[in-house]
Amino acid sequence: MKYYSTQNPDHHVSLREAVLAGMAPHGGLFMPQYIPRLRQDFLTEMDSLSFQDISAEIARNFLARDLPPADLDALVMDAMDLDVRIKILDDSQAILETWHGPTMAFKDFGARFMARLMGYFMCDEDRKLTILVATSGDTGSAVASGFLKVPGIEVVILYPSGKVSPSQEKQLTTQGHNIRALEVSGTFDDCQNLVKQAFADEPLRKAHLLSSANSINIARLLPQSFYYAFAASRLSKQDIGLTVSVPCGNFGNLTAGLIAQRMGVPIHHFVASTNKNDVFPEYLATGRFQAQPSYQTLSNAMDVGNPSNLARIQDLFENDLNQMRRDISSYSFDDEATVSAIGKVQRVYDYVIDPHTAVGYLGLQTFKERTKEPLNGVIVSTAHPAKFPESVEPAIGRKLDIPPQLAQYLGREKQATPISNDYGELKRYLMDTLR
Repeated sequence: MKYYSTQNPDHHVSLREAVLAGMAPHGGLFMPQYIPRLRQDFLTEMDSLSFQDISAEIARNFLARDLPPADLDALVMDAMDLDVRIKILDDSQAILETWHGPTMAFKDFGARFMARLMGYFMCDEDRKLTILVATSGDTGSAVASGFLKVPGIEVVILYPSGKVSPSQEKQLTTQGHNIRALEVSGTFDDCQNLVKQAFADEPLRKAHLLSSANSINIARLLPQSFYYAFAASRLSKQDIGLTVSVPCGNFGNLTAGLIAQRMGVPIHHFVASTNKNDVFPEYLATGRFQAQPSYQTLSNAMDVGNPSNLARIQDLFENDLNQMRRDISSYSFDDEATVSAIGKVQRVYDYVIDPHTAVGYLGLQTFKERTKEPLNGVIVSTAHPAKFPESVEPAIGRKLDIPPQLAQYLGREKQATPISNDYGELKRYLMDTLR
């Protein structure tokens, strides 16, 4: 399958080119030439298949022409050796736990898959690939874990100083080896803009082979569609369509769900749940997109004022705003509502959620209240609550147990290089450091 640029549909490249380039020329994002439809017999029997088997079938639809079958299946089974769990809250809503990986966040799925796919494509290269990634928290952690010690690949993570949780910072700054962290004086949008400027810098790209590990990279996005299919296989009901509430920041997770839906996965409707960074709800309401400076919130991984993957969503809908509104609802919530939701879920269901999942919970409740229709809903839970004790513990009135996956980082010494949000400083760092 070929992949085209959202900026230029006539610009087609191979999967290898799309993955290793990360971003298309002129700031475009790569999209598959078409969205394949899953076999009807597979959809029928999906409820009896494991998550790994579901993942392998979806991956074959996209990648079978680019990797030998045995290599592809081995890659998927290794990358997707992760646990996905469903917690039933009541007869109308459930939680999809996507945080049982090594960094306890949903981004482990994309990072592990991408690291293995890039490693596969780089095995015959005689120069190193440098991954540049901007993070508002969990992406950096997952990328650091997924790419640690992968031969032929160096990773440079840019994160906003003081705007990630302490546990997130420890996870992305203490790996060492081929992982470097840059602590940027600014916001996530500043970090993302620095990465985009680096990709647009032709002299830099001639000197170094660069790629991205953000959700702008199609290899990060496609594997996230796997767990939407798994959720639908376990939760779909014949009489009530499945509604999925997705906590949204850069909108890669929602885009992956939309791709799964286009493949035939039985999802009826999406709720794009955002925090105070409400550019998407405003876009759906007014039809006009206006980027804005990002606000710092308790759900920090969603603090994005200019979401990159909006370009992919617009592409999927061919800029048909009315159809987008039929398939997606979107609401925003402040920190006060987020903390209140954490407390309510603990009291009512004896279940603890993190701030991002709380925003997803609020989105589903709002959708239910406004539609007044029977609901079969699932909330995508994107991170373990112990990653955010500063906001979760006061809301539930007790201390959280720290899982071993997180505890192992807390005693390590932070290793990060501070830089400003000036691109010239980033370029000098890269030219001086990367060989």
